[in-house]
Amino acid sequence: MGNELRYGIIGAGSMGREHIENIKVMGGALVTAISDPHMPSQEAALAIAPGAKLFTDHQALLDSGLVDAIIIASPNDTHTAVLKDALATDLAVFVEKPLATTIEDLKSILAWDEKRSGLTWMGLEYRFMPPVAEAIARAQEGEAGKIHQVSIREHREPFYPKVDNWNRFVDRTGGTLVEKCCHYFNLMDIVVGAQPIRVFASGGQSVNHLDEKYDGKQANMLDNAYVVLEYANGARGMLDLCMFGEGSFDKEILTIVGDEGKIESFLPSQVIRTSRRESIGKLSSWKTGATRSLGSEQKIVHNFDVKYMGHHYGASYIEHTKFRDAILNSTPPEVTLKDGVTSVVTGLAAHKSINEGRVVEIQELWG
Repeated sequence: MGNELRYGIIGAGSMGREHIENIKVMGGALVTAISDPHMPSQEAALAIAPGAKLFTDHQALLDSGLVDAIIIASPNDTHTAVLKDALATDLAVFVEKPLATTIEDLKSILAWDEKRSGLTWMGLEYRFMPPVAEAIARAQEGEAGKIHQVSIREHREPFYPKVDNWNRFVDRTGGTLVEKCCHYFNLMDIVVGAQPIRVFASGGQSVNHLDEKYDGKQANMLDNAYVVLEYANGARGMLDLCMFGEGSFDKEILTIVGDEGKIESFLPSQVIRTSRRESIGKLSSWKTGATRSLGSEQKIVHNFDVKYMGHHYGASYIEHTKFRDAILNSTPPEVTLKDGVTSVVTGLAAHKSINEGRVVEIQELWG
């Protein structure tokens, strides 16, 4: 390995090009190879990484000897095939969310990864968004006490167009609650410090893509849902998703509530708010056990070390620096494939709950 880490990009769509932009400004890194069968994507990627060698097949890139690490940012339903080949190498591997779209593929990927010694990193960058990261850290430090509720609201615009419209179909994406929301289920697990045991969800396709057909096939991605998670320790999580809520001022809100306080983060305003509770049962005429707010704090959280904000408030840049440092220092990944597995299983359970109109136990899917 030379003075610069050599990166190969597998999948040069919008997210693949986002990765290139981060690698370019990070320092100590260079994009040397790009693989994508779609010529317009190749050309767009080459425009921002003009020295890279182009491939149309990921195996040719893996065999080229031109890279030390690879970024897999191809469509969701291709991840398993690419990972089967990538995990058979000694290269450092970074795979975008969601890890896969079926339970069978998730189990296969874990089995392949257990046999390798190279670094494997799961791409789940939302935990690195500066206000989200601070909210998580404060919760883990006990600022809100014992955590009982974690909720995430995302009210946003519809899905963007993708090559061959692959993100319009459940069979290619795993469904909206896998494609879009695995990030959020991962955040809930981090805050609670456990994995959910059951899921109940309600959702539908109410507004978006209703008049869209491709090759005679109707687009079938959900555009709104409520998802409730239950954890073995009694904590609960809730997702409130609306993909026709683009007029929202803060479109992503994380709320963490414990027995001693509350922590919230807001994006894109990058604000964090906290408050604590104080018992006043003995200080007033209120009945014993009543509480009042002990004071609150509000501040803007910004990471000034970020050199490229991109589409994720600098989170992708932060994640790339951590991936790079793990490669150089031979340290374990901060985000593992097991994080990717759990987040996808929760999303699949939520879709099963919607489809069947019932509570779904996680053990039904994973055992």
